[in-house]
Amino acid sequence: MNEEASTAGWDAIEQAMSKLYGEQEPKHYGTIISYRLGGPDPLDGISAYKAEKPFPHWHIVTFGFSELYDKESEDAEYSGYGFELTFRLVRGETEEEPPAWALNLLQNMGRYVFQSGNIFQPGHYIDANGPICLGSDTKLTALAFTQDPELPETDTPNGRVQFLQMVGITGSELEAMQTWNTLGLLKACEEQMPLYITDLARDSILQVPAIAEAVQEGMVRDGSSTGFLYVDQLSWEPGKKRLLGKTAAVLKLGAKQAEIVGKLLAGRILKGKSLYLTGPDFRVVLEPGEYAGFEEGEDEVRIRLDEASAAGVVP
Repeated sequence: MNEEASTAGWDAIEQAMSKLYGEQEPKHYGTIISYRLGGPDPLDGISAYKAEKPFPHWHIVTFGFSELYDKESEDAEYSGYGFELTFRLVRGETEEEPPAWALNLLQNMGRYVFQSGNIFQPGHYIDANGPICLGSDTKLTALAFTQDPELPETDTPNGRVQFLQMVGITGSELEAMQTWNTLGLLKACEEQMPLYITDLARDSILQVPAIAEAVQEGMVRDGSSTGFLYVDQLSWEPGKKRLLGKTAAVLKLGAKQAEIVGKLLAGRILKGKSLYLTGPDFRVVLEPGEYAGFEEGEDEVRIRLDEASAAGVVP
């Protein structure tokens, strides 16, 4: 960045944070070598503020998903990817620096977005397939995304920017989000998890009877909001003709994913909604129909399920 380059996008993020923390000087962690020049970290910077309410925690914000300097994209409505990430994390009494794992996690989110082009939105979730803090015994193994409760969307000279907060969640909470919806679950646990502060030491929020009941009622009432699911073990074996008939066609899934797909079918097919399963090089569309059946394509199979057949595969 040269000396004359605009920092309007960067300034807008700092101004949004200053409305919460005044003149507090945050802990800031900049990138030494720009990602564009071959550096390892895609985000230009990360700042961590000390928040005291409702209890001490770090309020961390990224700089780099939006356009921080001059406007470069042709989209006048949004700045860059249209968001920055925030992350609230319980702060220990003697902590003067945010934990390095949290900063690394945010940079990893940057790598995912920059390399895949996929963006996060409120209601999204991502399975970390292990502790979000590597090497810890935390039960938080996934992340959910919601609007930061204290940072509204802001207009910048480069376009609009939304502040999306990452929330650490357990495996059982992830399943509840998949079979119901993310924002519904987060809404149900507002009192138990104020400001959606991530606490590595906590247990599943579903152990609270009132929340478990709200989730179950929501699943029955609304069905599942998960319409697409990536399945790393996905294959289709067409039926084969034999002397005394024909063998049945077989859809194969990994054992872990087969269980969640079975649960999702109740919230999709029985609510008149389709479910898309995407594998490394193959796709399956499970859709409601008056009669059960399937149609085979070159790299896609469409399976129609009536209510009886859908209910029959629910665990």
